Amino acid sequence: MKFLNIANQKGLIEDVIVHRLKVNRDDRGVLVETLKSNWEELYGNHRPFTQTYYSITIPGTARDEKLWHVHKFQEDRFIVISGDLVIALYDNRKDKSTYKTLNLFTMGEKEGDDGQYLLLVPPDVCHGYCVVSSKSAIMLNFPTHLYNPDDEGRIPLIEIGAILDDGSLFSWKKVLAEFK
Repeated sequence: MKFLNIANQKGLIEDVIVHRLKVNRDDRGVLVETLKSNWEELYGNHRPFTQTYYSITIPGTARDEKLWHVHKFQEDRFIVISGDLVIALYDNRKDKSTYKTLNLFTMGEKEGDDGQYLLLVPPDVCHGYCVVSSKSAIMLNFPTHLYNPDDEGRIPLIEIGAILDDGSLFSWKKVLAEFK
């Protein structure tokens, strides 16, 4: 199974942005800048700040195990601040050159400072994540729109039919098996 991260972005879905975060370490601990107004590709009039939320997910769990999340307008800006996740993105946009492309990103502590990056998910790109660490993972999101249930969609994994690089159908069970 092929995983993407800050060092490997081969085959990246069109309009997805992977932005390295600056990790500042000293004898007091760690400070990481998570979103700045001068990061023009990630913030500004076309990508405003609207809200922040975090989720804590227990080990071995996929959020909506059998469903993809998708938004018509909202862009998500994900950061993993504790634990380790695999975030799956599937390009369901027929007008894009990367239509039907599946990207799997590893994010979090296991990769050290290289696991500290912001992942921007464009509208109409299906997405989901699962915890692959032995401890709960904390994911932070800076979405570009306030929560709106009319913008939030769910599509069954089986309906999308995303294919892994070995030719088999994508499932969270297969992803989790890679980390046992």
